[in-house]
Amino acid sequence: ARNIMVTLPDGRSFTDVKVLGQDPRTDLAVLKVEGANLPVARIGDSDQLRVGDWVVAIGNALGLEGGPTVTAGVLGALGRSIQERNGVVLEDLLQTDAAINPGNSGGPLVDTGGRVVGINTAIDTRGQGIGFAISINGARAVFEELIEKGRVIRGVMGVNVASLTPAAAGRLGLQQTQGAIIVNLQSGSPADRAGLRASDVITGIDGQEVKTMRDLLRYLATK
Repeated sequence: ARNIMVTLPDGRSFTDVKVLGQDPRTDLAVLKVEGANLPVARIGDSDQLRVGDWVVAIGNALGLEGGPTVTAGVLGALGRSIQERNGVVLEDLLQTDAAINPGNSGGPLVDTGGRVVGINTAIDTRGQGIGFAISINGARAVFEELIEKGRVIRGVMGVNVASLTPAAAGRLGLQQTQGAIIVNLQSGSPADRAGLRASDVITGIDGQEVKTMRDLLRYLATK
């Protein structure tokens, strides 16, 4: 964007918008405006969400006149990963059947208490009725680093992982059903040099328990 303008519901507009930082890996940015009595959204806890919870997506769907619109649906899945056309893989996404269209991106996904639990980001072009939002807990970690450093610095293992399922554990002859299973890894990566291999299951890292793929990805994001 060459020019950015922020408009509030009360009619105030700001043209002196500062971009504190942006992170293409998560499709997020932090903007700053100078003003008083700014409205504030209530933030929820996406770790407390359960499949089947009702959610509402807010945004300017299709850029139609008349202001923001809302659509409602349920959470279909947690911890989804999708690959965008530019090759970027978005992680730790909330899947919902609340209709998300162009113009909804960047808008909040809220729970029935009006708390922001996600940020609408993408739709699945292979079918209809499936949209994705960045979990608010994952987004907050990105925001905090953008505000502090202007960019996000991530630790890298060089692996693609998925959450271990009971079915996968059964195929591997494992007793535990929690952890992050390595789907594949890059040749010469830190994981490769350390001796990790496909189908290995990570159950802990630096003394931190890893129950799901999200646990591993969030920890790596702090390194």
